[in-house]
Amino acid sequence: MNLNIYFYLTNKTGMKKYYFQSISILLLVLSLIAFSDNLITDVGQKSNSSPMFIIHGLIMFAWFIVFAVQANFIRKGNYISHMRWGIAGMITAIGVFLSTLYVFITVYKGWDAMAFYIKANRFFMLSFAVLVALAYIYRKNRDLHKRFILMSTLLIMEPILSRVSGRLNVENFEAFLAIIWNALFISLFVYDWILMKKVHKITWMGFLWFYIVYVISTLI
Repeated sequence: MNLNIYFYLTNKTGMKKYYFQSISILLLVLSLIAFSDNLITDVGQKSNSSPMFIIHGLIMFAWFIVFAVQANFIRKGNYISHMRWGIAGMITAIGVFLSTLYVFITVYKGWDAMAFYIKANRFFMLSFAVLVALAYIYRKNRDLHKRFILMSTLLIMEPILSRVSGRLNVENFEAFLAIIWNALFISLFVYDWILMKKVHKITWMGFLWFYIVYVISTLI
């Protein structure tokens, strides 16, 4: 790793300025890899023939783009543009929720027909909606707002990470998913600790909820 980047991401000033920008770009890159077949390498695949699946994929991709753009505005101190783009972010978030709900209804016929991780995704999509709503309510509180947005995004990463493992031909996708997903959450723990010497309640509560949902989804 470049020493300058390492320095900025391991001290309070650098972490505060660059963490959200860095993780938003990482999530955008992961989403680009995830949808690379639909967008570039295999545009003739069956899922590309369904308008709703295309719309769903584009809206999901748009969410990660908006997140990265918004984080960049904050890094530059451009709060006016950040607030203006906030409207686009809320519209995109609504689109993410509604289009994902459509996919759940049309693809999976009944609760028992779903694998445990698909069941978990239903809980996480509802969590996404609640957290984005809280981010809007607390939009004037920067600490709460940015954590609600990031946590809402981290919770819905399973489809992205699963598709990334497929694009990269990862043999043990469960291990890949567990390592990358947990690492994303842990990065927020590190951010909190470097800045505050403690873990923010949204961070640990979101991470705990992540595991509670998977336990529930495995049992029911």
